Amino acid sequence: MTRRARQGACHARNIAAELTVILVSARNPLNIGAAARAMANFGFNDLRLVDPYELAFREAVSAVGGAHVLQSARVYSTVAEAVADCTLVLGTTAGQHRVPQQTVERLETGMLAARSHAGRVAVLFGSEKFGLSNDDMSFCHGLVSIQTAPNTPSMNLGQAVAVCLYELVRERGGDEAPVAVSRQPAANPPVTGSDAEQLTRMLLEVLEESGYMNRIIAVSTEQKVRRWIRRLRVGRRDAPLMLGMLRQILWKFRKGA
Repeated sequence: MTRRARQGACHARNIAAELTVILVSARNPLNIGAAARAMANFGFNDLRLVDPYELAFREAVSAVGGAHVLQSARVYSTVAEAVADCTLVLGTTAGQHRVPQQTVERLETGMLAARSHAGRVAVLFGSEKFGLSNDDMSFCHGLVSIQTAPNTPSMNLGQAVAVCLYELVRERGGDEAPVAVSRQPAANPPVTGSDAEQLTRMLLEVLEESGYMNRIIAVSTEQKVRRWIRRLRVGRRDAPLMLGMLRQILWKFRKGA
């Protein structure tokens, strides 16, 4: 094996150890099986499912070669639980069913960010029928889209997983610089999904006590606040300070009530 090939193999192993594939509300166990097989094809193992339609996915016949991925797959009730340990979350969208509230990047741009990110990365795939909801996407730091023919924009779930993972591991030119959005100083790495959600919930409590939540639809506000917290890319060293500030503001509001 050449030095270049050894470096590429090592890089792929590192990516595989830090990447999670999350299927949200998948309806067809055969599609889940196909996604698991694609993961096995490219050397990935961490599969998580959020509220799957059919728990018989472990029996999917299309998962030949991917059985070990299915056997170790974990099931969660919510996206918040599934991304709790992830510091970068990328959602996939074909832009068919709803207008995304975040910028949608080309697949290669998003996967470049995933490769250069220091921490656990999650890639979210929505249900076969509706894709990711606006609420699902509010947990994402960014969205990516596979460039397909305009008259047939959506892809089969298993195919979409395969294309994304191939783009993630395929060799890139050495002169291609990582995107700036994925960088975070080692001394202050980004917060996990659970910490980001804690900040979101605390800020929502403050907004509710202040009366701000009464001015517009609460669900819309919650999604906007969640997206904003993720755009801030708060570091782990900064999160306790922000939480302390919000708790003090909340205490003041409630004390004066």
